[in-house]
Formats: sequence, structure tokens, C-alpha cells
Amino acid sequence: MNNSLQQLAKDLEGDLYFDKTMRVLYATDASAYREMPLAVAIPKNVDDIKKLITFAHTHKTSLIPRTAGTSLAGQVVGNGIVVDVSKHFTQILELNTAEKWVRVQPGVIRDELNMFLKPHGLYFGPETSTANRAMIGGMVGNNSCGSNSVVYRSTREHLLEVKALLSDGSEAVFSAMSIDEFHKKCEGNTLEATIYKTVRSLLSNYENQVEIRKEFPKQSVERRNTGYAVDMLLEMAPFTAGGPDFNFCSLIAGSEGTLAFITEIKLNVVPLPPKETGLLCVHFNTIDESLRANLIAMKYSPSASELIDHYILECTKDNIEQSKNRFFVQGDPGAILVVEFGRNTREEVIEIAGKVEAEMRAAGLGYHFPLLFGTDTKKIWTLRKAGLGLLGNLPGDEKAVPVIEDTAVDVNDLPAYIRDFNEILRKYGLYSVHYAHAGSGEIHLRPIINLKTEEGNKLFRTIAEEIATLVKKYNGSLSGEHGDGRLRGEFIPQMVGEKNYQLLKQIKYTWDPKNIFNPNKIVDTPSMNSFLRYTPGQKTPTFNTIFRYHNQDVLQHAEQCNGSGDCRKTHLSGGTMCPSFMATRNEKDTTRARANVLREFLTRSDKVNRFDHEEIYEVMDLCLSCKGCKSECPSNVDVAKLKAEFLQHYYDANGVPFRAKLIAGFARSSKLGAIAPGLYNFAVTNPVIGKLIKRFSGFAVDRSMPTMYKSTLLSWYKKNAKAARSTNGKGARKVYLFCDEFTNYNDTEIGIKAIQLLEKLGYDVVIPQHLESGRTWLSKGLLRKAKEIVNKNIGLLYPLISEETPLIGIEPSAILTFRDEYIDLATDEHLDAARELSKHVFTIEEFLTREIEKGAIRKEQFTTEKKVIQLHGHCQQKSLSSTSYSAKVMTLPVNYTVETIPSGCCGMAGSFGFEKEHYDLSMKIGELVLFPAVRKQPEEVIIAAPGTSCRHQVKDGTGRHALHPVEVLFDALV
Repeated sequence: MNNSLQQLAKDLEGDLYFDKTMRVLYATDASAYREMPLAVAIPKNVDDIKKLITFAHTHKTSLIPRTAGTSLAGQVVGNGIVVDVSKHFTQILELNTAEKWVRVQPGVIRDELNMFLKPHGLYFGPETSTANRAMIGGMVGNNSCGSNSVVYRSTREHLLEVKALLSDGSEAVFSAMSIDEFHKKCEGNTLEATIYKTVRSLLSNYENQVEIRKEFPKQSVERRNTGYAVDMLLEMAPFTAGGPDFNFCSLIAGSEGTLAFITEIKLNVVPLPPKETGLLCVHFNTIDESLRANLIAMKYSPSASELIDHYILECTKDNIEQSKNRFFVQGDPGAILVVEFGRNTREEVIEIAGKVEAEMRAAGLGYHFPLLFGTDTKKIWTLRKAGLGLLGNLPGDEKAVPVIEDTAVDVNDLPAYIRDFNEILRKYGLYSVHYAHAGSGEIHLRPIINLKTEEGNKLFRTIAEEIATLVKKYNGSLSGEHGDGRLRGEFIPQMVGEKNYQLLKQIKYTWDPKNIFNPNKIVDTPSMNSFLRYTPGQKTPTFNTIFRYHNQDVLQHAEQCNGSGDCRKTHLSGGTMCPSFMATRNEKDTTRARANVLREFLTRSDKVNRFDHEEIYEVMDLCLSCKGCKSECPSNVDVAKLKAEFLQHYYDANGVPFRAKLIAGFARSSKLGAIAPGLYNFAVTNPVIGKLIKRFSGFAVDRSMPTMYKSTLLSWYKKNAKAARSTNGKGARKVYLFCDEFTNYNDTEIGIKAIQLLEKLGYDVVIPQHLESGRTWLSKGLLRKAKEIVNKNIGLLYPLISEETPLIGIEPSAILTFRDEYIDLATDEHLDAARELSKHVFTIEEFLTREIEKGAIRKEQFTTEKKVIQLHGHCQQKSLSSTSYSAKVMTLPVNYTVETIPSGCCGMAGSFGFEKEHYDLSMKIGELVLFPAVRKQPEEVIIAAPGTSCRHQVKDGTGRHALHPVEVLFDALV
């Protein structure tokens, strides 16, 4: 087979991978399943897909269509060739504003489609929680709905036309047609004609019609996604008199890529939602109260009614990003119902929300009714959408598993259904997370189960069987929007009856006689508790790690990634995570891929040192250690931490490269350079000598090198400190300044201005005895040395630092280590001290903001001149602090205006952008948002960036000199 795959790779214009690394990365999605594919194809065009179909026929294998890979039922997991269209099939092909439709390729991201439509006053309605990375092809495959389905229903209702390749490689277009056109389609011997003839025969059969109407979910269940939608086809002409025109699109929606390979999609679009939207966030003591109140809310025609239970709310407390979004939560509610009303004016929203509140209070339901507008609504929806990822935060082996998370019933049956559901769980000593679509009768329910144990594996199946029976009792749908896949496929005979199941199989094998399109999904699925990520009873060794993993080990931390794919959002959606993916659009460069590859080898390696795998190194290589995932990943997977841990153990087996030693020892080499800074600067800036140094060191020759100041900050401080103290006198408040290695040697002028600024504002600045921060050692994975530095610094600084005498720092990547890695590297002896120390360590902007709010620093101390500032925040500042502090301090001068550039990572990331093999990617990341934003600014506009790497990247990428916020404030003093 390898020879055949090699030939196929040559024949494709796109890419084909069949190495172990790529197969591992595509062995999972966002479900509980894992199966190694034969290969991974990244087709460039339709001809490539046709060649793949031919190959599948010839070699008796299968094709598994995939876009973002966020499926929850194992839809894109299988042993054939995974065909990823997310990279090249991303074009919006045509828009007709008069007829309100748009034609797209399957790899177009839902939110980015709406960005394109918005200037035209149009909107594609269905909105999944993954909408900033979910692609239209996947939404069609799963018939996705989302929080607003009470208004916009599902993708099926907006699907007008599909262009697809059939299983024999022929092209077909499916759209609405008259009865005459339908019968004409049945003529001939082509595969397309056979498909039409078969469905005509099956659905014209009276017994089949009776059986379908009797056994399929009742039509009042809006989210009916069980099996193939033959019940929808049956309601069309010619099978139902007066029904809508026949359109196979209703069958293709929800077919999970098992019938045809979609290449183009034509969608209905609608006018933009009302301008004014308000969220009534009703607090309840119990889930049952919230569901009964939901029936009241639905009488007032909301655009959404979404449930968030107390388990989700608890998870938000420990998530850096989502903890900021729970500002509206009062106390510890058992559940919150988020009810959205869209109207033309705010007054209308307030009026209707008041009526809902009054009726709920009269019924004794709810105790707190905040009504939120504007930017606050985005925060609430961000929190709600993070629900799936947040569930990965559970630190041990017990997880909230997707097993019966997609059941849908009539909304009026929902309170009784959930009561029965929880009774079943109680019987097994289980409890469940409840969240999502109360308004449309679908609550995502995830019981907490340990799938690594034999008992957990059996329980996984038992719960599925029991709940399937319960759903059938209510004549509901086992799948509401996540699809059947291999999770629910084997229960379809129970849900729709054996006769209907055989009819579904006949449809599948009419469309796909050789079973090449995504086999073992919907029909003929393997047992739902087979092919799981975790083998029951699996044993893994104890990992002797350098970092501390709180209440878990390194493998369990990697396993927090549940595959939800938040790291696949692009720069258009904002945020930092994940800069390498934003630039390359390769799955291999996602945060998810890094967690997956680490999990795979730590679980399945036969080596004593399970980190010793080139495959892990390959996938980790383009991680910039930006820390974006630590805050933006709902599951809090800290891949920068995992990468550093991996590198230390990998180097233990393979040795430390020279360049890694050179970069890690930056402070040591800088100390030598500081002896003769002029000579050092001449060498690194000289065109000839500088290039030789870069080539020898493994740095990019096109990258400029940082230069030394004429003195170090520490030496300047020792010469000037006494004079400043005598000027400020004894009443000045003492602050300790951390003299980080970058400010000490390269950004000395910024350090001097920081000290002078603080002194002029009345502070006594003291640089205490300490070592370097350890940042360079951390970045290169040399954790044992970093740990030595960390614990020495804790010992030196803990006795000095308190609420009254805080430690402040200029370089974010250095000072913020005290709040992050220092706690994870502290010895048991120093752990309490590290935690206490971290409470009193601040970036200089955080400290100044706090002093401004206390009234200790006043606007009168600064100029009234007008200035405009464009701010680019540092990645670790965004993750562990906030850029808002930088913005706030720079607007202290009354006529200073600060605009934050919506950039993620600048692309430099410490040494990453210096390294020759990473330079091009580094600049590509800069070109996504930052460089264009800087270039379009007039010269008089100040570019500000707190990070030393960011300022260097701005200079190399745009020629502009960026200032630290400290410099901006110092220059504004009067």
C-alpha cells in the first residue's frame, strides 16, 4: 500500500501524508473516539478529490471528509483516508443580494461568512458554539443548529443547493425541482438516476410511509437528526400532495459525508438580526426551576434561551479568560437561563424582559434577573459557548463525556424528560453537566465517567442504552445537532424501528455501493464503546516531571484537550491562540495537535523515556510559547508549559543543541558583552561580521540583532539611586523594581525612564538583590536550571515583598513568570512563599493603574498635549494580565487617546523569530494584523508595545520605533 500511496501523492496537486505523525493528529476529533487513518489528504481542487475517489475504489479503502474536525460523535474518525478540505476549499464564490443567497466552498468558516455578508445587510443564521472555526461543510454534514435555532432553525432549512461528487466520481447538483423534473431525473442508468429512482420507489411505498410517520421523532421536535432525514423527504412532492418541491439537500444535510462528497454549497441568507439585543440572565436555585421557567420565556418569542448549569459556572472560576465573563453572576446559582430578545429599540427589549420577569416571579421562579446590553452580551455568549471546552478542566481521569449529550425532545416535555434523565443517573451514582439549548428542547447532558477503566467503559454503554430508551418514550431524537456518527449509530434501529433502519441502509448503499464515503457512520457502526481514545484498564507510568501539575500529572494535563478546536480560529476572529495555525492553516500547527501528539506517545510509547520521540518534537516545534492557550483555551491546556517539559526530557535523551544553550544563557553572554558594549554592537551590526555570527549561531541573516546600551541598568542605578532618595525624602513609598535581563542589558534606557518616572511620581525605587528571571531557560526547555534560578529568587525576594512593598517589572515575559512558572517550579519548601510572593508582583502598568485608582497619581502631573497611540499588547500580558492596564496608564494625560491594535502574537516570541528556520513564519504572523496596522499609521502616531520582542519585531517588520508605555508616560510628564 505504501507504494500506491507514494504514487497517489505524486498525482495530487495538493498534499498526501501517510507518516505516523499526521495519522496520529487526524486519529481523533472532538469526540471520545480514536482510530488511526490510512493517510491524510489535503486536496487542492475538485480533480484531486476525483483522484482520491478512484484510488479508494481501486484499493478498497474509504474517504472521510473533514473540515474543522470538531465533531462530537466520531464522524471524522476512521481507518481510511481523511480528506481535509479546510485549507484550500475556503472561497466564497458568489453572492446574490437580490435573491438573498450565497454560494461557498465547504471550508468557509461560519463567522467569516457573516463578516463577508454584514456590509450587504445579510446574515447566515445557524450559529454553533464553534462558529468562529466551524465550517459550512461540517455544518451541512451534521445539520448544525446552535443557540438561535428557535428563530433560524437548522442548516437544513437554509440549504438550497449542493454540488457534489458521487461515489463513482461523477458530478451532480442537488436542488429543488418540480414533479416533472423529479421524474425526469429518474430516467437513465447513471448513478444519479438510480439514486432518484430508488428514493421514488421507497417513499412511494405506502407501508414505508406509514412506518416512517409512526417511528421517526414527532415533528414538534425541531431538532430531528436521527438517521437520514427520509421523514423530511416524505413531506415533499411528489410523496405528499401540496408539499414543497423535492430537494435532496434535506437528505444530504445531516448525512455526515456518507452519501456524497460536497464541493460547493448554496445557502439562503436573511436580513441582519435586529439592532438592539438584550440578554435576560435569570438565576435559579435548581435545574428543574430553570426548565419550567423556560416554558414561560418561550411564550415571549425570544431569539434564544440557553441554559448554563452550576458545573459550568464552577469551571469558569478557574479559567483565566472566562472568569472575566462571569461578572453578572450573583452567588452560586444552580442554573442560569440566558434569554435573548432582539428588537428595534432598547426600550422594547426592556419592556418585554420586564413582562418575562414578572411572570416568572409570579410563578415563584428565579431570584436574580440582570438584563445586559452592548458589549456585555458578547461576554455572556462567549462564556456560554465555552461550555464544551470548560468541561475539559476536570483535572483527573474522570471527564464529562459526550455520550447522550445531543438528545432533543419537545420543549414542553423537557422538564419531565430531564427529571427522568437524572433519576436514571442517580441509579448509577452518576451526576451530569446540563447546558445549552433549553429553548429548542435540547440540553447538552454530559455524565462524569472515567473511560480509562473497564467499569467506566461499560457504564458509557449502559447509560447510552438507558437514555436511548428514555428518548424513545418521549418520541424525541437521540441526535439534535451533533449527529449520529459512530456514537449513536447502533441505536438507530431502536429509535426509528428495524424496518426504517433497513430503509436507511438501502439509501446509503444506493448512493455509495462500495461504501467508500465515511463508512461505519449512521449505519453499520461498530459498538459505541469501541475505538475509544482510552483503552479500558490502560496503564501509564509515573512521570517524574520538573513542573508541578496541580492535582494531575503531565499526561492528564494534555488530556484536558477535548478537541473542541478553539485553537483553529483565524486572525479575523481575534485573540492570540494559536499564532502558528493562523499563519499556516495546518492542523499540525494547532494547540490541539500538540496536546494530541503528546497524549499519544505518553500513552502508547514503548520507550523508558516516553518523551523521546521525534514526532513530538516535530509537532511542538512551531509552538511560539505565547501562552495564548493558557487563557483562551476553555480547557486551560498550557501547551507552552507542556513544550518546555517535553524539551527538557527530550534533551535528556538527545543532548542540548548549541543554539538552545546560547539562547538560554542570554544573561551570561550579555554580561560578557556588557564589558565592551561598543565592540559587541559593532560586531552584531556589521554587515559581514554580523552575518557570520548569525550563521554560526543558527539565526536568520535577515533578522537584526539586539544591541547593548553603554551601561547596564544595574550599574546606572547604583550610581544614581542615592541622589534620587535624597530628593524624595523619607515619606516616599518604597517599591522594588525587578531588573530583568532584557532591560538590564538591551532596554536600559527604558529601565532608566521607568525609575525616573516612578521617582518623579514620588516613589522610592529599590532594585533588590536577585538573579535573572529564568525566562530564557524556560523558553528553551532547560527547566532544571530554571528551577534553580526560580527557587533562589523566591528565597531572595520573599522576605522583602509585601502588599506595602510590591515587586514591579518592566518586561512582561520576565515579571509575569512570578505569577506562572515560579509557582510550578517552586520546591515544596518554597511553594507557599511562591504563592504569597505572586500576589504582590505586578507589571509596571498594573502598579501604576492601581496607584491612579487610589488617587496617588494624578492627571495634572502630565501634559495636556494631544497624542494618538496605537497599542500592541504582549502575548503573556494578554494571557496572565491584560492590555487594559497599558491602555489606562497611557490615557492618564487628558488628551492622549489609545487604540488597541486587534493583533494576536507579533510573531517574534522571544528567540523564535531569530531562529533561521522560524524567521519566515515569524514575519508571516506579523503580517496577519500587526504590520499592516502599524504601516498605515501617520508618523505622529505613537506605536506602543510593552514587550521587548514585540518592539524588535515592529522595527524589523515596519521600520517604526515602538515605545514602552513607560516611555510614553515619562515623555508626558510636566
